[in-house]
Amino acid sequence: MSENQLRQLSVLAGEKLKAQGRWITCAESCTGGGIAKAITDIAGSSAYFDRGFVTYSNAAKHDLLGVNEATLAAHGAVSEEVVREMAIGALRAAQADLALSVSGIAGPDGGSAEKPVGTVWFGFAGSDGRGLSRKMQFEGDRDAVRLQATIFALQTAIDEFL
Repeated sequence: MSENQLRQLSVLAGEKLKAQGRWITCAESCTGGGIAKAITDIAGSSAYFDRGFVTYSNAAKHDLLGVNEATLAAHGAVSEEVVREMAIGALRAAQADLALSVSGIAGPDGGSAEKPVGTVWFGFAGSDGRGLSRKMQFEGDRDAVRLQATIFALQTAIDEFL
């Protein structure tokens, strides 16, 4: 997985979004804005990207995206339930056509037996009511996990929603 692959996916996603007249947003935790950066690295991205959300803390997930505190308490930030709520919240807040969310453990610390370093959950929500969530287990150091997560998020958005 490479920066070149990421750029190619960003270009492809942008071309598809622009051709369809659709808007995308993202709600990011472990990627720290990397998905939004990849999208906006492409000239002309203002035609399909207006805003994104970096919600690194649980408080930010609740305050900015409306993630229920009970969901966070019951399942933890790195969970299917939370990324679903993050994607739906971002979709509403940005008034977009497609939202993607990500929450995971990039490392090197923070992992557990149930959620080891490299565990990343993804959520996708469309304005048409479609939703999708996926869990991935990535290998490598912090930068590698974050890059793989960003690539996976864009590839899945293209494959499933664009």
